[in-house]
Amino acid sequence: MEDYHVAQFKEVDDREVGLFAIFDGHSGNDVASYLRNNLFDNILNEPGFWTETETAIRRAYQRTDKKILKRKRRDVRKRGGSTSVTVILINGEKLVVGNVGDSRAVISEGGVARQLSVDHEPMKERRAIEKRGGFVTNVKGNVPRVDGQLAMSRAFGDSTLKEHISSDPDVIVEMIESEAGFIILASDGLWKVMSNQEAVNTIKHINDPQEAAAELIEEAVNRKSKDDISCIVVRLL
Repeated sequence: MEDYHVAQFKEVDDREVGLFAIFDGHSGNDVASYLRNNLFDNILNEPGFWTETETAIRRAYQRTDKKILKRKRRDVRKRGGSTSVTVILINGEKLVVGNVGDSRAVISEGGVARQLSVDHEPMKERRAIEKRGGFVTNVKGNVPRVDGQLAMSRAFGDSTLKEHISSDPDVIVEMIESEAGFIILASDGLWKVMSNQEAVNTIKHINDPQEAAAELIEEAVNRKSKDDISCIVVRLL
């Protein structure tokens, strides 16, 4: 198991802030563990977070990755990285979502699923990868991989591939609409076997978020998911 998560509320600058994240590690869990312990602090301490939120999150993600890569240079295990999907809920009104990799955030609005994050897949960003000097393999029966190794085009860490992949996040900042019911954050072990709408339909009748997350994981296991599965459900109503 190489996944880590964060789910907590705290007071920051007289604001109630909910912090939720899934970090799906690969080739080791040290990068995912580092993100769990440091990424939100780096985001919230980034100058301009309250006024220029999107720019601040991009800077925080990139600075965090530089710190990870610096640590990796001192480590014999150069390989290893992690996805990240972070959701920040401010005063129960404002939603800030950032992600790199293929862990995903989905919101239910009136029972209709809407994806908040972006799946960073090698074939979607093939041109950018090749422009950096890398390549994407697309072998029949296997998933496309950067340089034949990594099944995503953006990630934290992965120092041996860093010239060809990015840690630049996709970021959205929006106000929560009245019909918003809940948010699902999960690693790709869930999304490989379940569509966004199927996930929403599975738990829309469950009020308790922990029970809802457990139900999604059980359903993914029943559907024969072979990957690590981590899931958080955040109730907005």
